[in-house]
Formats: sequence, structure tokens, C-alpha cells
Amino acid sequence: MPGPTIKSQAEIELMRESGRLLAKVFHDLDRVVKPGVSTMQINDHVENYIVNTLEARAASKGQYDYEYVLNCSPNDVICHGMPSNDRLLLAKDIINIDITLEKNGFIADSSKMYMMDKASEQARRLVNITYLAMMAGIKQVRPGATLGDVGYAVQSLAESAGFSVVREYCGHGIGREMHEAPQVLHYGRRGRGLALKPGMTFTIEPMINQGGPKTRTKKDGWTVVTKDKKLSAQWEHTVLVTTTGVEILTLRDEEKAPLS
Repeated sequence: MPGPTIKSQAEIELMRESGRLLAKVFHDLDRVVKPGVSTMQINDHVENYIVNTLEARAASKGQYDYEYVLNCSPNDVICHGMPSNDRLLLAKDIINIDITLEKNGFIADSSKMYMMDKASEQARRLVNITYLAMMAGIKQVRPGATLGDVGYAVQSLAESAGFSVVREYCGHGIGREMHEAPQVLHYGRRGRGLALKPGMTFTIEPMINQGGPKTRTKKDGWTVVTKDKKLSAQWEHTVLVTTTGVEILTLRDEEKAPLS
């Protein structure tokens, strides 16, 4: 597999635009995700917004023969959950919504956890720690740092809180293709792995489990769940290695300013 692609300044600007639009999708979705709504309703709303309002493309639809524009992963679903008319959100649910968007040939990828009003305190803690773990990994991104630094930061924060890191799935390079080099593991050792260079773009998307890290794939061939049936959470951003640090290309309005 070829190495990571270094984006030109013009390509970076296109990546920024895709990321900005994807952040708008989540802002729009905030008013939609609530108890009583089906995961297929969420899917259809997102598709309509991306295609008709943003005049962009939902990049996951058709990728690997996948039929939908997002993954929706509630409770013990780690990743790759498929939308369904039969799955209505419940008052105690937590759910990850994972969306990719392409504009002008470049793709951004991000996911967000939504917590329903009656989600348990344990569930809320898992969701919050997972976000902090993602941000700890993002804070390591800068020229000369390594992917091992990123993985170590994620793993250390998650495990110190009593949670486990899923190892079978990882972040990835992104740009003209949804999945490019490198693979971005969410565990590792400091100073090991690929050294980061300005112009690299990739995702950091830790999947953190309440119980053990083992996974199981359902018979549909897509949906990945925790083997012990305990909760899982995930957050994801697309990031750019800048000349001085990191820029979060998919940063949402409710989040803090980009790190440097």
C-alpha cells in the first residue's frame, strides 16, 4: 500500500470545505436525534440535507456495497450499525452517528455521540471519557510526532478511567479516497510508528468499551458489537497536520477552537 499522501495547499482548502460542510450536517442533526425517531429517519434526513441543501455527496453510500449514508451504533454496537425503520431511539439510549461527506472530490469523516435524556450516569461517563481520549490523541498531532504518540495518549486516558480500547478497528488516512494510508491505531507506544509531516490528513476515531475490548460481528456482516454486551462509545474527527501542530477539519460549533 502506498504511503500517506501529502496534500497541497489547494487540496487542503478543499478538505477544509468538506470538513466545514460535515460539521454543518451534525449541527442540523442535533434537532433530529431524539427518542421515538427511527435510525432510518435519521439516515434519510442526513441524505436529503447533504444532497439537496449542501449539494455534496454522502461518501459512504455505495462504498463496499453499503446502502446507507451513515452508520448508527447504539449502546453495545461498537461500529458499522445499519439504519432501520424498526429501530426507534429509546429514552436511555446512547448512539454514535458516523457520517462521511464528499465535496469537490475530497472526503471528510466524523462521528458524534448522542445521549438521550435518561441515559445512565455510567453511559454518560463512557461517552465523555471517549471524547477526552480522542482529544488527547489529537493533541499529540504535530510535525515530528509519531502515530505511536497518538495511540498511546488515547489508550492511556481510556484505560486509566477503567475502560478498554477496541483494537480491530482504527483511524485512517483520508482525502480523495475514504480510506488511505496510514492506519491510525488507538493504542501504542510513544515514539513508535510513522512520523507525522505537514499536509497529512487522517481520522482519529477511538472506540472505547465499558467492559472488555473483545468484539463480535453480527450475521448481517456489518454490525460490530461488544462481546460482553456492555456499552461502547466512539467519537471521530478528521485532522490535518499543519506546520506547527494540528487543525481539526470537522470541528463543530459547540466544540472549542482548533488546537495548535
